[in-house]
Amino acid sequence: MRKMMCAVMAALMLLSTGCSSMLNRDYSSVTVHSATPTAEGDANTMRVQNYQELVNALIYLINQGEESGSIRYSGEEADFKKLMDEACLEVKQEDPLGAYAVDYIKYSVISIVGSYEADVQITYRRTREQVASIVDATGAAAIRSELSRALSSFDTEVVLRISYFEEDEAYIQQLVRQAYLSNPATALDFPDAQVAMYPESGQQRIVEVTLTYHQSLQTLESWRNSLSREAERICQPLTELTIKEKLDGITGTLQSLGAYSAQGGSTAYDALLGGGGDSQGVALAFSLLCRQVGITCSVVDGQKNGQSHFWNVVQTASGYRHVDLSRTGNVAYNVDQTMTQQGYVWDTQQVPACN
Repeated sequence: MRKMMCAVMAALMLLSTGCSSMLNRDYSSVTVHSATPTAEGDANTMRVQNYQELVNALIYLINQGEESGSIRYSGEEADFKKLMDEACLEVKQEDPLGAYAVDYIKYSVISIVGSYEADVQITYRRTREQVASIVDATGAAAIRSELSRALSSFDTEVVLRISYFEEDEAYIQQLVRQAYLSNPATALDFPDAQVAMYPESGQQRIVEVTLTYHQSLQTLESWRNSLSREAERICQPLTELTIKEKLDGITGTLQSLGAYSAQGGSTAYDALLGGGGDSQGVALAFSLLCRQVGITCSVVDGQKNGQSHFWNVVQTASGYRHVDLSRTGNVAYNVDQTMTQQGYVWDTQQVPACN
């Protein structure tokens, strides 16, 4: 009997506490376990007692992809319709998923003794598949990684749920550029990127990046395959050599092919198979071949004498060094100070130090 009484008392305590402490305005991903408690006698109706619980109940429905739901309000606010209007507007404009996925929310209200009940109808402008494809990303590295994955597959859309984010569209555009240059094997057509943020401000937002390519998917895949075969052909004799011998072999091959052309295209495909690439094209080609033989190499997007210019930073036996294959004469592997003296400027936060 004593054990039974303890169990009853524990159950009453749980009913009296409710779930209000679990529902707060900053909680953007509501799950079944954190849902507002159901009303007595109706397992499909959520019960709320204040404005914030009402907002979270609406967010819960949207996170679950529900098109309808019932919410019973037993708080002190007399004008429940006004409260509903404010909650619907906040969810539609300020909640990331609400701003991204919801077209409109409408409702009807009936009065019940001591409470109100709202029958909510939600219309979406995104499909369930689009919502399910949203990827969580926090920090520049995670965002850039997801953009890189999409660009390497020639995807046309990337949708990210980003936390602790206070940047703007220009910042995302910059990350798109960095992600593109980080994949020399698939950097074959820099797409036009349109960026939309939901909501437009706040630390938690959904960022939608739409990518429009200038070539067909079939063409891009064909170029990628041809470029991969050419890189394998060039590098196959170099696999067992030292780092210096590999670098000498790669630079020698690029020079013999005439890979650099001031008026050439801007991809590794142009440099290796298309008659020559500009500074961006030859830098991408060098990075591609270095990676093919296991040498760490990246493309630097900077300036030379005030003009946009591209070159590489490669890991040599002596450490990281700059190398610009668009220069005539012998290939030089330079430290930071030498490059600065020669008029090169770059983002030192994005490029390994060459000392």
